[in-house]
Amino acid sequence: MPVFEYTALNTKGKTITGIIDADSAVAARQKLRATRNYPVNVKELLDAPTKKESRGFTLPALFTRVRQRDVTMMTRQLATLVGAGFPLVSALDALIPQIKSFTFNKVLARIKDSIVEGNSFAGALALYPDTFSPLYINMIRAGESSGTLEIVLEQLADISEKQQELKNRIQSALAYPILMTILGGTVLVFLLVFIVPNITGIFADMNQVLPTPTRILIAFSDFLKVYWWVIFLVLAAIVIIARRLKKTARGRYFFDKRLLRLPAIGQLARKLAVARFSRTLGSLLENGVTMLPALDIAKNIADNVLIANSVEDAAKEVGQGQGLGVSLGATGIFPDLSIQMIQVGEQSAKLEAMLNKMADVFENEAESTIMSLTSLLSPVLILIMGVVVGFIVLSICLPIFEMSQLIK
Repeated sequence: MPVFEYTALNTKGKTITGIIDADSAVAARQKLRATRNYPVNVKELLDAPTKKESRGFTLPALFTRVRQRDVTMMTRQLATLVGAGFPLVSALDALIPQIKSFTFNKVLARIKDSIVEGNSFAGALALYPDTFSPLYINMIRAGESSGTLEIVLEQLADISEKQQELKNRIQSALAYPILMTILGGTVLVFLLVFIVPNITGIFADMNQVLPTPTRILIAFSDFLKVYWWVIFLVLAAIVIIARRLKKTARGRYFFDKRLLRLPAIGQLARKLAVARFSRTLGSLLENGVTMLPALDIAKNIADNVLIANSVEDAAKEVGQGQGLGVSLGATGIFPDLSIQMIQVGEQSAKLEAMLNKMADVFENEAESTIMSLTSLLSPVLILIMGVVVGFIVLSICLPIFEMSQLIK
């Protein structure tokens, strides 16, 4: 069924916009009038993009991307409606007008039309890989196959909410250090570009050699004042080159390997990756996905090439009859605690529950690590700022002390 974008006036004379599905533009106008909204403009939207067309990084795609929190909220509402006995199409029909994101509104409308045309819910979601993750699609497919779609939707909403909550806590913990870094850097640049040249200008007429710290400060200030754009250009080039390298297989492997070897940060990245992997694998197994397909899906959720490769190697061993804990332990990537918990889960026939428990443990450890790092980061930033400002003050004061001695 075609999808139309409309602009209309409600009973209060307020302009409203949205999308509506109908057989034709005339039917769309009639549908709007039936809801006491009076159409001003109605136009048909283009067909849904294919998988290939939806990928890529463009400026319009950046601003029209569907936020994860919108997907989570929709999933929770859809689970409630389906659990209350609503047919899937009717539930989507009830949700679409409530979605505030225009892009997501269009996506859901097209998904509903795809289901009406005979496609499965998972198949319709698979048309939008940039909006719905492989985990989301495969869990929906498992829920449709087992007849437990409402339960799967509830679990997906729980997983998304936990991940969003952890992400929010990490962002909150890092907000203060990042703000301090930005403000401190801005103040230092202002001092070096505007204040220091005016003060050190009085030393230009001195017929004596300036102290080494003062000469270093003047040289750096002059360079920053004239060639500040070079610094930004180099930083931009480094970011662009790094992004391009990370898109290659060898570059991604190089960066992920170095990340895991960094002190403190490497352990944090490992814990977060293991938590994502175990949460995903546990949810997939709980919803009827067999071990090997579940491992194939979960390996990419970790978002680290080394961990994904270790899971892939372990999957081959599992396919040959080896236990998951022993197979993962042989790779040497997963923490010892995670291997022990998996082995206990296998021995007690409660692997799914143990995987979810393992995710909770490593998420809590990751949060504790982040809090510890941020508590240390603030004093370190203050110390660095103090050293830099002290160097500036010392560089300015040394010539003044020498001048005072000459006057005596």
